[in-house]
Amino acid sequence: MNKIVSVLGCTGSIGKQSLNVIASHPEQMTLFGIAANRQVEALVRMANEFHPRVVACETKFDTKRLPADTEAIIGEGAVERLAAMSEPDVVVNGISGFSALAPLIASLQAGKRVALANKESIVCGKSLVDETIRQYKGEILPVDSEQSAFFQCLQNGRKEEVEELILTASGGPFWTKQRSELEQITVEQALAHPTWNMGKKITIDSATLFNKGLEVIEAAYLFDMPPEKIRVVIHPQSIVHSMVAYRDGTCMANMSKPDMRLPIQYAITYPERIVSSCAPLRLYLEQPLAFYQPDFKRFLSLGLAYDALKAGKSLPLAYNGANEAAVEAFCNGKIGFLDIERVVDYTLNQHTIESLNTLEDIVEANRCVRVLANRTIERVAQERRNTQ
Repeated sequence: MNKIVSVLGCTGSIGKQSLNVIASHPEQMTLFGIAANRQVEALVRMANEFHPRVVACETKFDTKRLPADTEAIIGEGAVERLAAMSEPDVVVNGISGFSALAPLIASLQAGKRVALANKESIVCGKSLVDETIRQYKGEILPVDSEQSAFFQCLQNGRKEEVEELILTASGGPFWTKQRSELEQITVEQALAHPTWNMGKKITIDSATLFNKGLEVIEAAYLFDMPPEKIRVVIHPQSIVHSMVAYRDGTCMANMSKPDMRLPIQYAITYPERIVSSCAPLRLYLEQPLAFYQPDFKRFLSLGLAYDALKAGKSLPLAYNGANEAAVEAFCNGKIGFLDIERVVDYTLNQHTIESLNTLEDIVEANRCVRVLANRTIERVAQERRNTQ
């Protein structure tokens, strides 16, 4: 086995760990291409370290800084062009946020296996993704630890035998706090995740549990499960990455030390398993594993996610787009921690639900959601200024 791999979003957390996985298995994996959008310096540094055959970047830069044998694709659409190239067997999509959707569709139209670490593209583009897979025969293997856990556990039974998908959440740093305490949470506090080392957006989402809300929607879409068969539990140790309960009482759990290199490697090599450089799990050395019911009244993000999932069509897109806008505003100091929920709640209530079948439809709907969310953010920000 020698898998030829491209990595999109190579400068982010998932991208860096993907390059580590590929470099650790030179006999089983070959790096073909890497792509980034704005972080040119990091991209150039990685190109000179890992020597891919192709580098893609939408931001223009001096390509003479790349290795002599590396081809450069520069400008608008560069990432999609790399995503659709014929040579790779696997495309790791580690791009953050809504912008991952167009490269995902490009890879699937090329019939590729996509090791997908981006939940937003599934949440926002379900109909288009499903139709693209049906037409072009590409495939998605999830890289998020929770969705990878579901994928692996579901191979132990048939879909009709599944009683419940049990989605674990670390709970982030605030899950034990009272709601009144959350009003004063700072950006620095929200970025201090107790278990995982992740990018800024996903770390904030973990603190608000919006990340888990997005994963509820993603799991329903990836595995064709109704909302009532998906349950969230708080598991602070992040050893059990998710579980599948079957109707006979059996519960399959996927467990490992928290290390994203494991699901990345599995998505590349599936159906084979190869030796990993990750530390093995020794349960007797771990602290006792604990599980708790989340408080939907303390974290409104989960209830909003289930509401969006049940309504369907464009409402999950609105949930994601409003959250992206609100997190950006929170990180910039414009709104408070709990204002993220308020912005999303208001946006969902004001959004006009519609069917989304083309990439153009999805992009336009996302633009309109961002406009609506940003209006709400300005109103909330003004209210904060008036009370200070």
